[in-house]
Amino acid sequence: MSGGVDSSVAAALLQAQGYEVIGISMQVWDYSRFTAAAGEKFDTCCSLDDIHDARRVAEQLGIPFYVVNFEEEFQRLVIDDFISEYCAGRTPNPCVRCNQWIKFELLLKKARGLGAELIATGHYARTEQDPAGRYRLLKGIDRAKDQSYFLFTLSQEQLAMTLFPLGGMIKQEVRALAAQYRLRVAEKGESQEICFVPDNNYVRFIEEARGKNLLLGNIVDRNGQIMGKHGGTYRYTIGQRKGLGIAHAEPLYVIGVDASRKEVVVGTRHELYSDGLIAASINWIVPPPESAFGASCKIRYRHQPVPCRILPLAGNRAEVRFAEREKSVTPGQAVVFYDNDLVLGGGWIEQAVNGEQ
Repeated sequence: MSGGVDSSVAAALLQAQGYEVIGISMQVWDYSRFTAAAGEKFDTCCSLDDIHDARRVAEQLGIPFYVVNFEEEFQRLVIDDFISEYCAGRTPNPCVRCNQWIKFELLLKKARGLGAELIATGHYARTEQDPAGRYRLLKGIDRAKDQSYFLFTLSQEQLAMTLFPLGGMIKQEVRALAAQYRLRVAEKGESQEICFVPDNNYVRFIEEARGKNLLLGNIVDRNGQIMGKHGGTYRYTIGQRKGLGIAHAEPLYVIGVDASRKEVVVGTRHELYSDGLIAASINWIVPPPESAFGASCKIRYRHQPVPCRILPLAGNRAEVRFAEREKSVTPGQAVVFYDNDLVLGGGWIEQAVNGEQ
């Protein structure tokens, strides 16, 4: 229970369906180190205020409530990874890492220790079993809220122990149920994506952790010609246009970040497009064929799935070729494979590729 509307409604729904429900909130980050402007409140999840809200909902539902402290693990597995990835020239996705290592690993183990048989969350996704008994992950019915992209790392064991009560609903229905159950969080707003960067200034966050004047270097074009200077490679991500400070005949965009050389590579809009990508650490929820096959993929959360061909490679890697060239393939982001609503699997983008397959 994050203290938001979704997880609160999920708990109320399961209770109404006859489940014996207990509530668990995670303490993952010390928000006291940040100070909001007078009268303002950070839109986060898992803060102390959110845990208080979750506790009030649990009291309202009459269910046991526990708070587990994962601050040390969250720092090591999510925050340190987030900072290291940016400093290595990649753009990380901490929400996937949190689901992978915290919610569906540590929290699942903690829930088992409390005697729970299943874990339920407020994610907008669905599960089902195929005729052979294998668990499958599907998109949520609400396309605007679908969160299956963040869940591609789940194993068969984790899927077997997970419920997504909201997967077959749209957000308006969830809000209506919150009002119907008279939950104390019924009117609560949405939380931001990066919970541990409350002011959404990830550059400040990295510099407070590692120090300023990191990875200073040159802005160059694809041929290595120096176009300007930059204040740290971690300040830039693929597709970025603002903050370059370069006068040029046509708009320039970040098309590459080379932290080892402390270079930010820029190019024209045309140079942002790629024929495909190489992905690593693939988790296949649906076992793939050995040869190339057609599917669709998302290369970032807000990306609409696009047709592609996927060639599984040795070492849990894959080569992906788009039906049409795609913009801003970003190392460090997740690529997730779909067959319509069905999540086939996914992995982490290593590099963009161009040229004939």
